[in-house]
Amino acid sequence: MLSTLRKATSLPDHKTINSGRSSAITSLHLETRQPLQAQPGRAPVVSIDRLSRQNRLLKALPDEVWNRISPHLQLCELPLGSCLIEEAGGLYSQVYFPTNAIVSLLCMMENGASAQAAMVGIEGMVGLSRFMGIETSACSAVVLSAGYAFRLPARVLMHEFERTPAVTRLLLCYTQSLITQVMQSAGCNRLHSIEQQLCRCLLASLDRLPGDDLTITHEHISKMIGVRREGITEAAGKLQRLGMIRYSRGHITVLDRPGLEDHACECYSVIKRETERLLPAASWAN
Repeated sequence: MLSTLRKATSLPDHKTINSGRSSAITSLHLETRQPLQAQPGRAPVVSIDRLSRQNRLLKALPDEVWNRISPHLQLCELPLGSCLIEEAGGLYSQVYFPTNAIVSLLCMMENGASAQAAMVGIEGMVGLSRFMGIETSACSAVVLSAGYAFRLPARVLMHEFERTPAVTRLLLCYTQSLITQVMQSAGCNRLHSIEQQLCRCLLASLDRLPGDDLTITHEHISKMIGVRREGITEAAGKLQRLGMIRYSRGHITVLDRPGLEDHACECYSVIKRETERLLPAASWAN
């Protein structure tokens, strides 16, 4: 599977961010020749103003830290299926802060099967092990929903982690929230029905995206949960008949979020509640 995945690419003719929050908005420009509507599997066309501090870990950084790291940040597009970390044990030197994309952290088996350990969106970052001094990853990182992310050299983050207590605490709290997600997801995948797991994944994805629409295929969801695609199709069909979602090929719209929450297992609320407790300023509150 990984051999067919595309690398994440920088924006055409990108510029790095200058110091200061206001200058960060004006010094990055999207390619003006892009179409008004995004192509399938590509990131939606959005303004830099909406992306500059949309990632909630970046938003929670003290001003002086933001001013130091912003010259090193680089905006990059994350197309659907692109691979940020190709395989477990692979070396990587960059970390990613998604702004309107979702990245799936996958456990890959020798036979090509996979299951999602956790997902990362606007609440977090990809490349957590680097600030712990570990140069390899325990899993693969694949883009589940196309969008953009800010890329930062891992050495810059490591330096701030070591020198700034506020950054140290922020990243340790995020680490704990990610551990909670991994542990709860392991139990959920073993003990709960495909339908309940699908509800959890849809709700968790919505928390990381604006609006009620998801661009995702049944095949991608099946890889997340680690079940056959036919099982996802059956579960999605039931949710659609109940009026909770509407789906077409590669696109899901949530019509009844309260109903979806009632239909999901407790794992969704456990993970969200723990994230809110650990990261009240950086995570879910806009």
